[in-house]
Amino acid sequence: MFKSIAELQGGLPLPEVKKHITQEYINMYAKASRDFNPIHINEEFAKKTAAGGTIAHGMLNLAYVSQMMTSAFGRNWLENGRFNIRFKMPARPGDDLTIQGKIEKIVPDSSTTAVTCSVSCINQKGETVINGEAIVRLN
Repeated sequence: MFKSIAELQGGLPLPEVKKHITQEYINMYAKASRDFNPIHINEEFAKKTAAGGTIAHGMLNLAYVSQMMTSAFGRNWLENGRFNIRFKMPARPGDDLTIQGKIEKIVPDSSTTAVTCSVSCINQKGETVINGEAIVRLN
């Protein structure tokens, strides 16, 4: 985690997060979120759709991006963070995801400093699952 605003600079990478998607994680997320859409939890149903099988909830993937931001900015992210994200493609059971980002812009104002980061979630084939930006205000 960054200890002070002084150590931040444009181009600095964020701490990378790696996750392996399993059907068990997807099912646990379905229970936690109460999102039991069969595209996520019913293999027989999902095989008959354009997805061709179950897919992870987009918000599960986004939670991994939030985990990266929390490791970088701690409580500031949890209290003052926001996303501007695009979901590009689904993650599937068996996928290995790499969540990465870097600081793009640092803008101080009278009471806080806004830090804009580019963020992405990439699967093992190099395909983008999520990309966009995260903005956090530091006190």
